[in-house]
Amino acid sequence: MPDAPVDTDTAPDRAALDGLVQACAQRDRDAFAALFNFYAPRVKAYLLRLNAPDALAEELTQEVMLTVWRKADSFDPSLASASTWIFRIARNRRIDAARRAAKPELDGEDPALQPPEMEAPDDAAHSAGREAYVRAALTELPDEQVALLRMAFFDGLSHRDIADRIGVPLGTVKSRLRLAFEKLRKVLDRDLI
Repeated sequence: MPDAPVDTDTAPDRAALDGLVQACAQRDRDAFAALFNFYAPRVKAYLLRLNAPDALAEELTQEVMLTVWRKADSFDPSLASASTWIFRIARNRRIDAARRAAKPELDGEDPALQPPEMEAPDDAAHSAGREAYVRAALTELPDEQVALLRMAFFDGLSHRDIADRIGVPLGTVKSRLRLAFEKLRKVLDRDLI
């Protein structure tokens, strides 16, 4: 750990810079001030070369230096120099900022994002009555036909999928569904009269 702050006019050697980061790991504020004075302008210049606007480069520089302070204990001089470590943090922050900027903002006025309009009470009552009416009509159909209708409309299966599921030819499924509709129509028409 160095005894004196690093002079920012002369470039310190690798050992001195590595020592400053290690001193930051021990929460040495003077070491951090020296590290900040040396690296902050260099990090900002680097971020500007990476096409960050001035305000963003300033903000990211602050984030990078704060990360250096917080994560100084994870710095390992045997893996990389302080410069390499700090500029890697800066590069990653710039990439993160670019990714955030690439995500489009959601338009709150987009109709797809609007909640559905509330159904009028009389329409809701009518729908509920119609649903109960159809359910009652289904009880008059044979179980096999009700099962086919459920697979086709509630489970969303295609006629081919139904045929595969119950092990009958496709034409048989179509015929049975047609019969089920005819019987359902007769029941519904009968009850309406």
